[in-house]
Amino acid sequence: MTHYIYGLNAVSVLLQQTPQQVKQLFIQPTTSNPRVQKITQLAKQLQLRIQTTAPDALDKLAENGLHQGVIAELMPNTALTESDLMPLLDALTVPPFLLILDGVQDPHNLGACLRSANAAGVHAVIIPKDRAVHLTPVVYKIASGAANITPCIPVTNLARTMTQLKDRGIWIYGASDEISQSIFEADLKGSIAWVLGAEGHGLRRLTRETCDALFAIPMQGVVSSLNVSVATGICLFEAVRQRTATLKK
Repeated sequence: MTHYIYGLNAVSVLLQQTPQQVKQLFIQPTTSNPRVQKITQLAKQLQLRIQTTAPDALDKLAENGLHQGVIAELMPNTALTESDLMPLLDALTVPPFLLILDGVQDPHNLGACLRSANAAGVHAVIIPKDRAVHLTPVVYKIASGAANITPCIPVTNLARTMTQLKDRGIWIYGASDEISQSIFEADLKGSIAWVLGAEGHGLRRLTRETCDALFAIPMQGVVSSLNVSVATGICLFEAVRQRTATLKK
């Protein structure tokens, strides 16, 4: 299957961070956009193949997504697999900081979660291989380059992977609006993984049962729950706050 990344931010970060993933670029001809021209110049410096492509053809490649005149085709077999997770953890020199998403379906939400994960310094995002959205062109665009940098790893059995992480000393904390204990009571300074559930359904039963503890985001208004990407950002940055405070001591 051929994978494409489109949009100025996503393609620009791709070329700057992991140009080895790019097979070729499709660029709209006769564009005066300086950002497109900068991407074209960088691609030439990297000696990448560039194809000038009519707007309607770009629309087709991007499946009518907002490509902004630039699309990158990825090299085959660049996606991470389940076998990459443990070596990634072995290579860390600091306590692991992970995000686990239990069945997120909306590519916009996955993209936003990846963007927050990258901003928070998460080492990897883990998602189920089945019944969940994966890295699509929309995800790459919404993530604004984060999907090219923060590893996103699909696994066959989420509960089994969580158990393997626990065996490595990583504490697994789930977010749930059915719990009274606040996320601000959680100790997030060591080796941890936050687990957040799918839109409208939350964590699945087995996922909940595999967590070491469950915490809730305290809500002050009439709204009873938050979008998964918003909740992800809150949980991750509470961990960032605690971990940063520890480093300063």
